[in-house]
Amino acid sequence: MMLGRAVIPPLHPGSHAVQPLTDRAVASKLAQTKVAILGAGRGGTALLDLLHLIPSIEIIGISDRDPAAPGLTRAKNLRIPVADRVEDLVYNHGVNLIMDVTGDPEVERFVQIHKRPETEALSGSTARLLWELVRHEANLQTELFHAEKLAGIGSFAAGLAHDINNPLQLIMGLAENLAEETDLKTVRAQAQEIVEAVRRTSAICRDLTQYARKSSARDETMVCLNNRLDEALKIARYAVSFHDISVRKEYEEGAAARGNPDEILHILVNLITNAVQAMEQGGGTLTLTTDHFSDGVTLRISDTGCGIEPAVQDQIFEPFFTTKEPGKGTGLGLYNVKAILTKMRGTIDVESRVDHGTAFTITFPSALEGST
Repeated sequence: MMLGRAVIPPLHPGSHAVQPLTDRAVASKLAQTKVAILGAGRGGTALLDLLHLIPSIEIIGISDRDPAAPGLTRAKNLRIPVADRVEDLVYNHGVNLIMDVTGDPEVERFVQIHKRPETEALSGSTARLLWELVRHEANLQTELFHAEKLAGIGSFAAGLAHDINNPLQLIMGLAENLAEETDLKTVRAQAQEIVEAVRRTSAICRDLTQYARKSSARDETMVCLNNRLDEALKIARYAVSFHDISVRKEYEEGAAARGNPDEILHILVNLITNAVQAMEQGGGTLTLTTDHFSDGVTLRISDTGCGIEPAVQDQIFEPFFTTKEPGKGTGLGLYNVKAILTKMRGTIDVESRVDHGTAFTITFPSALEGST
């Protein structure tokens, strides 16, 4: 194995201005476990996806002999340093724990010989067991997310019945007319109307099918947030009634974020649906806003509804917590929203006043590539 010197790239600047650290924040930072990952195949990628979500862990870097290893691309997306050589991580004075998932005995021997005395190392069967546990946890998280999405689709029934019934009634009426129509020009015109009605119905079914599908954890790209908001608005109309609710859009051109398009769509559908439900008693205004700045992009969904009681605002992102009536919510919606954003290194903040409304503000890291 060739070993040499290399410079480990620094962490990319975060999307927020640096704030003074409190005593608790300083203590938390000092208590962080600094981890180096050797191997960027399936095991290394799985470790990245889990460990970067844990506040008490800082991933110093990841390395692999294969420059095309998937974990290296994933690390760059997460703004985690990629080292050209294994020894750059093994010799790093800041590392507390080396996790070797290469499966290479030569790498394992090198780590044991050259690591610093105060640095711990996991490799061999221990590392494989950890990888299996991480992969199992990731699968459970994916299934939980998908189950919550499918449970929410039940609320689409009324809206779908209305949106599908209208074109079906039109098709029925036109078909009855055609049974007795003899004028060829009229027949053609009514046949074209039938075709358009079928296309509208097909589009509704396609929207729902795409939304309900299980997303791939690796399906990441640059996502145009304005387009995604429009799509989420369309899908949310199947789930809740927009009666007496006006929609205001304040979009900044070029607002984009890197992430899984299906997961971002689910976030937006969830937040829009919640906002509309908060206004179902007396109507109001739903405002969708995007804005970008030098270090990132913000997306804001606000309503003029009933608001959230101050006593429960700190609980709304906890799993299975809900203020909705039985049968109207799983209590996993906002929990999954925050979990997805954490994976993307995004944040979500809430401002709410009872009887005045609620606003959720999402901040995504900087989008440096073109959007799709």
